[in-house]
Amino acid sequence: MTDIWSKEKRSAVMARIKSKNTKPELTVRHFLFSRGYRYRIHVTRLPGTPDIVLKKYRVVIFVHGCFWHGHSLDGNLPHTNVQFWADKIERNKERDYENKRILVSMGWKVIVIWECQLKSKAKAQTLNSLEFLLNKSFLDDRRLLSANAYGLQHPEGEEGSMAAEEPVEYGK
Repeated sequence: MTDIWSKEKRSAVMARIKSKNTKPELTVRHFLFSRGYRYRIHVTRLPGTPDIVLKKYRVVIFVHGCFWHGHSLDGNLPHTNVQFWADKIERNKERDYENKRILVSMGWKVIVIWECQLKSKAKAQTLNSLEFLLNKSFLDDRRLLSANAYGLQHPEGEEGSMAAEEPVEYGK
């Protein structure tokens, strides 16, 4: 299958695709702000330059495009130049994994929201789940601080990453 556009036209189209302030990212930011959460965006001092950083909660949020980050549910490869795109997306996935690993080792909780999770059918559930995870994180941290103040041990299995990236099929 050949491309419908010339190589120059395809290059111009691809160059216009934004990596920051995308519609899915703005959706999440507007939701958080309307609920009273305050955050920083695109913090370059952190690995992977997270889209949203909530320092008070020690949470970073990545809003991933399904194509660019190889979402297993609906990240389809183009029919042309398949090997190039497969290699590129695989490198993106490896880089994402490494950045998440480093952030978790630094004490951050990592939440990944996929572009498809913000489509109309799933949007409300996704955003409500995000707010639940933020509140849970905040309360867990406070409980930990309280336990540490009294010399109590940290409960097993309650540290590490909060990655909301398991494939979830909405509306079925």
